[in-house]
Amino acid sequence: MGLATAIGIWVSAATSPDDMLVYEIEHSKQYQRTLELYGGKANVLAVELTQWFDSLWHGTRLAYTVAGATVLLAGAFWLAAVASEEVRD
Repeated sequence: MGLATAIGIWVSAATSPDDMLVYEIEHSKQYQRTLELYGGKANVLAVELTQWFDSLWHGTRLAYTVAGATVLLAGAFWLAAVASEEVRD
């Protein structure tokens, strides 16, 4: 079910022109320079990390996030099932 949802999200995700404009502004040299001027290298790294984490919840990256979470959760349930069978034996 989770993989089907991820495929549905991936198919329906579209990049809007507004997203590309924001991407260009946030990755311009002037923006990066201003970030570094106000907060140093740590500020630049913190903003990049925050932007990366926020990007996981939109568009095609959301589909990859859902698919990855589905695989990890299914693996955890499988390991729990195997562990419970070994305890009974």
